[in-house]
Amino acid sequence: MEQRRLGRSGLSVSAIGLSTATWGGLTDAGEAADLLSTFVEAGGTLLDTAPTHGSGQGEELLGALLGKAVRRSDFVLATKAGVRVRDGRPDGSRRGLLDELDWSLARLDTDHVDLWQVQAWDPETDLDETLSALDYALVSGRARYVGLAQHNGWQFATLATRQLSASSGARVVSSQVEYSLLNRRAEAEILPAAAALNAGVLAGSPLGGGVLTGKYRTSIPLDSRAARSDTVDAYLSGASRLVVDAVGTAAEGLGVASAAVALAWLRDRPGIVSAILGARTVDQLRTCLTAEQLVLPAEIRAALDDVSLV
Repeated sequence: MEQRRLGRSGLSVSAIGLSTATWGGLTDAGEAADLLSTFVEAGGTLLDTAPTHGSGQGEELLGALLGKAVRRSDFVLATKAGVRVRDGRPDGSRRGLLDELDWSLARLDTDHVDLWQVQAWDPETDLDETLSALDYALVSGRARYVGLAQHNGWQFATLATRQLSASSGARVVSSQVEYSLLNRRAEAEILPAAAALNAGVLAGSPLGGGVLTGKYRTSIPLDSRAARSDTVDAYLSGASRLVVDAVGTAAEGLGVASAAVALAWLRDRPGIVSAILGARTVDQLRTCLTAEQLVLPAEIRAALDDVSLV
């Protein structure tokens, strides 16, 4: 799998990343091991987790596999902090962030993460206090690089610019944000801000919560995300349906899966370093990994550009 530099940093990650978002909930320990093995065989290196994944179970399952089923040194291990697991509220305090980092390290059974991301903007905590936690994580060796997740454009630019003038002079190297053919809002602010500050963008939910796979075109499967919650409702009608149909038509013409078309489009967008997949099963992951060999014809790319801007 292609490895790409994260912004102007020295850190390289795979063009497709694997998320533990379903681990400890919909994905059990055996399935998690199979997913990781399949990802390894494909040459994937970026593993993205968070304390909020299964209330810590995602990190625990990953920690049980790293160094045992696979070598820790073969991966770029990324986790997050800044959202309280107990109530979902943002917490950018030095104590909250560093406590969460230490708990993550214990669950992951490691002494450091390669990328530590602040997951939310905390309007109640002084910005310098949040940045001091990033500095300390770096100088103490708990994290090798730092980034941000789920911040809008001005929040990312404010934190990243301020971090450059902090005592360590460490750079915010990444921004993780939702981005797909069904949600291109990142193009307005985040992508330009990240480019200006030499940061790479990690695309979360690259398949629009699974909608871009086409599995909802005719009905809603009982075991699907849409059947369990309303998190993808916004992508199931109106203009979104036109995008899904266009992806399906392109996939049929190319003889590939809809997921591969959507990921190939995203992979080649300016500024995108990696698309992070929350695949629930090995079959889903294998289908998505076929995007690695797919090059979209210019006319199909142009058509997808046009329909997704409606």
